[in-house]
Amino acid sequence: MTDAPPEKDYPGWEFAALWSDRINRVVELILAILMALLVLDVWLGVIDRYYFRWQLDWPEAFARYLMIWAALLAISAGIARRDHIGLMSFVGRLPIGIRRGLLIFADLVTLALFIYLFVTGIPFAAGGFGREAMIFGASMGPFFTAVPAAAFLASVQMFLTMLRDLGWHVDRPKREESLT
Repeated sequence: MTDAPPEKDYPGWEFAALWSDRINRVVELILAILMALLVLDVWLGVIDRYYFRWQLDWPEAFARYLMIWAALLAISAGIARRDHIGLMSFVGRLPIGIRRGLLIFADLVTLALFIYLFVTGIPFAAGGFGREAMIFGASMGPFFTAVPAAAFLASVQMFLTMLRDLGWHVDRPKREESLT
């Protein structure tokens, strides 16, 4: 066994990479929209407070809920790009077989965590529909739904990236890095 990534990828790589990329593009578009709404909402709150003095009570709460959705959805984008935090200095020194096994095991543990968050997040979100938010008396359900929705997307992305990489992501440079 050599200490280099395979020259040819296995057949499932292209399928997993394609779907991971497609899902990530949609998620990143949603994130861009959420961040634009967040900026507009915060500016409305600033203009209200210092210029018009309308005494609007909802911009601060709405900004909080937008930020929660954006932060939780960004998890799946980080997984798809493998841009999340990883301590690879130790792992990179291991023999390739142990390194691949350890990375696949870490992906499986992460997948299990997100599946658990999804399953436990469903009753959490359902309970939010009976609670009232400070924004126009709206239900908290749509805001609480961020937890299972983000966990579901993170689970799907983790599964796809695990299939795409199969423990080679430390040894294979990112496409952007390899073009320089």
